[in-house]
This record gives sequence, C-alpha cells and structure tokens, in this order.
Amino acid sequence: MPRPRLIVCAGADLFESFFTAAQRKRLSRSFEWKRDGARKISGLKNLARAQGLITTWDSPPFSEELLRLAPDLKIIAHCGGEVKKRFARGLFDDLTITTAPIPMARATAEMGATLLLYCARNVDFYREQLRGRSNRIYQDLHLHGSNESIVGQEVAMIGFGRIGRTLVDLLRGFDLRWLVYDPYVPRSVARKYPVRFMGLKTLLPRAHLLVLTAALTEETGGLLNRATLALLPDNAAIINIARGGLIDLEALTREVQRKRLRCALDVTDPLEPLPVRHPLRNLTGAILTPHVAAANRQVRHDIADVVMDDLERFFQGHSVRNRVTTNMLDRMT
Repeated sequence: MPRPRLIVCAGADLFESFFTAAQRKRLSRSFEWKRDGARKISGLKNLARAQGLITTWDSPPFSEELLRLAPDLKIIAHCGGEVKKRFARGLFDDLTITTAPIPMARATAEMGATLLLYCARNVDFYREQLRGRSNRIYQDLHLHGSNESIVGQEVAMIGFGRIGRTLVDLLRGFDLRWLVYDPYVPRSVARKYPVRFMGLKTLLPRAHLLVLTAALTEETGGLLNRATLALLPDNAAIINIARGGLIDLEALTREVQRKRLRCALDVTDPLEPLPVRHPLRNLTGAILTPHVAAANRQVRHDIADVVMDDLERFFQGHSVRNRVTTNMLDRMT
C-alpha cells in the first residue's frame, strides 16, 4: 500500500521544535511527507498531490480555495488548539480537521497556578520592597504580620473548560472555593469539582483573585471592559492565561496605573508582542510573561504525537479523536 502524502506546513526551526528525530522517523514510516515553510497558500508546493496537511501557527490561513488547489486533500491535523481563524468555515464540513489541545491544557494550567500563587502571596510587592534601600518591610511584617494567603480562600474564574478544570485539579490541596462564570457548562459539573456557578455581575465584586481561562468568542471579546473592571474590588488581581482579547487592555492599564488593580498576563492581544514602551511592562502591580504557558518543548512533542495518532487512525480507516466540527466553532477561540 502506498503511504499517504502529507505536507507539513512549518519552517525548519518550528518544525524541529515539534518533531524529534524519532518522531520524524515515525512520520516517514507512516507517510510520504515534505516540509514547506511558505507563509502564503500560493507559495505551497505539491498541494495538488497532498492527501493531508500538518499545520502550525506559522502556516498560511486557508480559504475554501484550498479545496480547488488540493483536490485529493482529506484531512488537516493542526499542531495546536486554535483553528477557527485559520481555516474557512466551509472547510470543516468538507474536510476532517483535528487539533491537539490536550497536551497544552496541563501546561497552561500550571502557568495559571504559578501566577495565581504569586499574586495571592503578593510576591511582586515584596520584591519591590527589597529592591529599595530600606529594610522597613521586615519591621512592618514583624509588628503587624500580613494578610496574604490562598489556603481555604475564594478564587474566581471566568471559563470552565479543559484548562479551568485542570487548574482546579492541580490546586485541590489548597482547599479553594471556586466561584465560576461560564453559562455554557452544565451545572452538574459542580458535583465533581469544588465550584459554585454564578452570574458575572455577582462574581466580579467578590473576585479578589480572578483567573481567565475562557475561549475568545464574539460574546467574550472585551468581556472585562471599563465598566466590568470597575466592579472588581480594590487590589484585585487578574490572571489571564487564556486570550488577551478577553480584556480591554487600555482600561486595564489605567486601573493598574492608578494602583487599584493588579494583573498577571501571559497574553496581551491585540498588542502581542507587547510594545517595548508599553506602560504595563514596567508598572508595579503588573506581571507579564511572553505567551509562555504552553511553550514547553515537551508539550510540542506531545502535540506531535497526538497529531500523528489522528493521522494514522484516519488513513487506517478509524475515527479520529480530536476532530473539530462546525457546531463547535462558535464556542472556540
């Protein structure tokens, strides 16, 4: 039997960050494949013969013209979780399109736990105190103690999908009480997780620590704007490990400049990378990381395995495990 013909849409460096030498050998055993780093669909070679594509975040956006250019194409396996903006909606009906979000969920939740604990214990404040030429903070703590702790406290969350649930599981030992806003999750989920579902305007005034794990959709874009940010209590911390577009960045920046709110952001859409002179990069009370949550190379290798598993299953005539269908798109980033 001839091996199915694949194009891997990635530049050399990005490709090697996903596929180890052993994984490249696995690709070669199962498929006849070529790598193509073109960033426009018109630059991709051999599309006319391709039966499958492996795509990455550096792949070109694909319109429905793809069906004409690649008449033998049957499946696209994406190395990542975000597909809605990468592929025309009609392609999801005519092709099998898969993603690999599971390896990223645990790594992203780990980042969320890191930033949440960092904010809860106000580590950034104490770092600033010890950078100055004074030891007064030692005396203040000796006499008055501190209020910072997370054990047994309430933590608010917007979105309760795969990442949010993984984060709750990671932090079960802290006996947290989670307040969750997610209108799409069945309330029966609360039987398995220590969460209490509530409306957004009820949740925000209680959200001293607020974690964002929601997908970016037409409904959630700009969810935290000037009006909703104003509902948060003074000194609240917003931890965003989801999508920057959930927050009005200008409105948040003003609140942090006023020292009313704090933030820990791994994502900052629409300004990503964040401009080097953006005020958040140097503001006390703002912690920024460069979209690093799921950037670990082992995560990428795990993604490559998921992608190859689905491709092998598909061409062997079995059902894939990670297909994205049209009716899933409206609730996805």
